[in-house]
Amino acid sequence: MMTLSRRSLLAAGSAVGLVGSSAHAQAAYPSQTIRLVVPYAPGGGSDFTGRLVAQKLQEIGGYNLIVDNKPGAAGMLGTEIVARAPADGYTLLYADVAHGINPAVYSKARYDPVKNFVPITLVGASPQVLVANPSFPANSLKELLAMPRDQLQKIPVGTPGQGSGPHLTYELLRTKVGLDLVHVPYKGGGPALTDAINGQIPLVMNAMAPVMPHLQSGKLKPLAIATAERHPRLPNVQTYAESAPGVVVYNWYGFLAPTGTPPEVTNKLAADIARVLLLPDVKEKFEAAFLDPMPQGSAEMARFLDGEVRQWKTVAAETGVSLD
Repeated sequence: MMTLSRRSLLAAGSAVGLVGSSAHAQAAYPSQTIRLVVPYAPGGGSDFTGRLVAQKLQEIGGYNLIVDNKPGAAGMLGTEIVARAPADGYTLLYADVAHGINPAVYSKARYDPVKNFVPITLVGASPQVLVANPSFPANSLKELLAMPRDQLQKIPVGTPGQGSGPHLTYELLRTKVGLDLVHVPYKGGGPALTDAINGQIPLVMNAMAPVMPHLQSGKLKPLAIATAERHPRLPNVQTYAESAPGVVVYNWYGFLAPTGTPPEVTNKLAADIARVLLLPDVKEKFEAAFLDPMPQGSAEMARFLDGEVRQWKTVAAETGVSLD
């Protein structure tokens, strides 16, 4: 009996040791280099914000991150790479609004934006803004909607491209309030804004970040912003929701991991990213880029992402927008 008890105690001690080792291993995350996949080329908003957060995680959290730009197929190439990666916390996706839009407009998307990913946290957002050449007669979305329908149907509105966030925002407005304009898809937001400034096109939809410098200079004027409440940067500009209830659209950025990534890993990442977003220099750089910090943990981001996916699937189905 004594021998058996001693063996039992030794076995129990070994089990405790294993549990302790396992807990230590989990607490030690990250113990190797993390690959942060940005599914776009260097230089854009995703690359800028993703690199900024990655740099600060290294400085304050002991992380070793490499940013891996994987552009292609409107962001779907890099997204698919992460969807198929091991769920160990060492391959992450830095996603944006296209994450919810692409599967709605591309039937060839080989991943599910919700089922194949676990949300970590949102990082920041830039609301969509409808802007106009200063000579355009309407000064708000309300005034635009009050124009005769036959006149509206001849007015062009530029967006950064077919299937982009601003394009789908226009289509959402069209389904909600019947705003029937002539959609002009550009190859990027810059050319559309340049044409609006030069008077070659009267209206443009784009995110706040690229349009704000032109609003500040007076080269363009704002008609409406797609936030739930009036934005402190544009307090006198009506929201889309004031004329089109429920139309709230952001160009957002956030971290995702492959489904199955342990919650202790995603929770640690979310907490450390939240710390990063409170750093004065990060807040200053976000403000200079006209981005609103938007730290939301896994549960909040999951609800947000589910709403995004449902919304864009509905818009694509109702308007027939398809990029196949």
